[in-house]
Amino acid sequence: MLDLFAEAEPWDEPLAPGATILRRFALSRGGQLLAAIDDVARVSPFRQMTTPGGYTMSVAMTNCGPLGWTTDSRGYLYATRDPLTEEPWPPVPAVFSQLADAAAKRAGYPDFRPDACLINRYLPGSKLSLHQDKDEKNLRAPIVSVSLGLPAIFQFGGLKRNDPLKRMLLEHGDVVVWGGESRLFYHGIQPIKEGDHPATGRCRYNLTFRQAGEVE
Repeated sequence: MLDLFAEAEPWDEPLAPGATILRRFALSRGGQLLAAIDDVARVSPFRQMTTPGGYTMSVAMTNCGPLGWTTDSRGYLYATRDPLTEEPWPPVPAVFSQLADAAAKRAGYPDFRPDACLINRYLPGSKLSLHQDKDEKNLRAPIVSVSLGLPAIFQFGGLKRNDPLKRMLLEHGDVVVWGGESRLFYHGIQPIKEGDHPATGRCRYNLTFRQAGEVE
């Protein structure tokens, strides 16, 4: 387990062209991030969304920011309002914005201006099937993905669903940033194993920052 190195300084681990794992990059902000997740969820609660095909996702989700990722009968989309509350999504907490900006710059993307943050909550057994992040209008901007709580096996492939996969252990405080050549690479999360994390209990959270709106 990489938690053996929890006291180590953050380090960078190349993943693919344009993609890097920033190990432990969010560790010092972990408590603040989790408190901010609770604040967001009080306004826009977590929910298990149903795909256009009628499949209920095992991962519970909410959003913050000007845009939020959601689904309806037409497909996957970004909406300015939470369909559950019919109110605007909560604003992005300052600690989220500061982390996303710092991580993007560290990975070589100094001009990242996210307008959407998807928050995923995983319980043991939850997973996220291989997919591409391609619902955004700006595909030049990177993705910044933050792991908190229980560890997960992150799968990172290529431009085709059947391309070979790298499987990387992500733990509390790890941040993955990908863009450039890797921006549309398939990726996913294997089923979360049973566990009890001191910060989150039987739970893993993931923050995914995206620049989803109109291209400037």
